[in-house]
Amino acid sequence: MQIKNNDRPTVICHILMSLDGKISGAFMGAPQAAPALKAYNELRETFGCRATLYGTTTMAEGFADGYVRPLPPADTAYPREDCLPALWADNFIVSVDPEGLLAWSSPVIAKKGRAPAQVIEVLTEQVPDSYLAYLHRVGIPYLFAGKTALDCTLMLQKLKAFGIGRVLLAGGGGMNGSLLAAGCIDELSLVVASVAEGDPKAVSLFAASPFAPDFAGAAFRLVEAKPWEGDALWLHYRAE
Repeated sequence: MQIKNNDRPTVICHILMSLDGKISGAFMGAPQAAPALKAYNELRETFGCRATLYGTTTMAEGFADGYVRPLPPADTAYPREDCLPALWADNFIVSVDPEGLLAWSSPVIAKKGRAPAQVIEVLTEQVPDSYLAYLHRVGIPYLFAGKTALDCTLMLQKLKAFGIGRVLLAGGGGMNGSLLAAGCIDELSLVVASVAEGDPKAVSLFAASPFAPDFAGAAFRLVEAKPWEGDALWLHYRAE
């Protein structure tokens, strides 16, 4: 059941996927998928979201500098308190990194065709002091959401408290599944490319969440289905 909570942002899961429900794989590079990719990028600008949220794997593969190498011990102990000293940007990338694994060279991500976005790392209290010292050196703000496992609701409540009212959830499958299991997805926006992926190792739209292993699923109501140029299809759902 969907959690109705005015203390968290509206969450819109906006995803480009194949005909067989995959959100990664070779299909994304197929020429037949180009119209769907174009539609995906156009639609993401219509939702009015100040922040885009990604899981650790997606961040490592597409936004961060991969995974951090072994870090030297920290010279000091850091309190497990949120550190958000300089939220200057109009756009944010929320990087969910519960174990403190991601490497960074800058607190700002500038993707071609998109406005620069300031990174906010979401951690759990298990991260070592050495990683917190690393984030301070790079200048990346962070917040804590859970002790050893991610607390999705707490994460979103903290983002709302810092003025973020709408969040675009953009994967990967585990991150999508985690917020789905927590009842924290309000809308689904699916852009379907006219290509089947076929690779069983490709990531699905929703993957099992380690934070909710007994989750049985969720229901959504279709509010719009729109054919798009190049045989793409846009499906827009709202949570029941």
